[in-house]
Amino acid sequence: MSDEDEKTEHQQKMEAAKIRALEDDPPERLEDWPDGQAKYETFGGADGDHSYDEGPEVKLGPHSVRHHEDGSVEVDGKQVDDPSELKGDPIPGGPTDPDGESNPDEAS
Repeated sequence: MSDEDEKTEHQQKMEAAKIRALEDDPPERLEDWPDGQAKYETFGGADGDHSYDEGPEVKLGPHSVRHHEDGSVEVDGKQVDDPSELKGDPIPGGPTDPDGESNPDEAS
């Protein structure tokens, strides 16, 4: 095995470790997420080896929750009485952050 093969294998192991760390403890602040190609990395999905309820996606809430444009929310196809119970805290600096700066690209 050449140095290049070992380096590639080592780099692959390091990338896998970084992804596992993000899955286990995702950053709370938007600016702490990876830049470059790493920000396009996805977890799980159709080729994943686990279902939504078994993987890190479960931290996002029940898979059957649907948020609609009118503000209503459904769980398992049934309307929820208080949609605010299923909304998380805004991401600091994100578009729903009341203390965040306005987006200069936002249409007026």
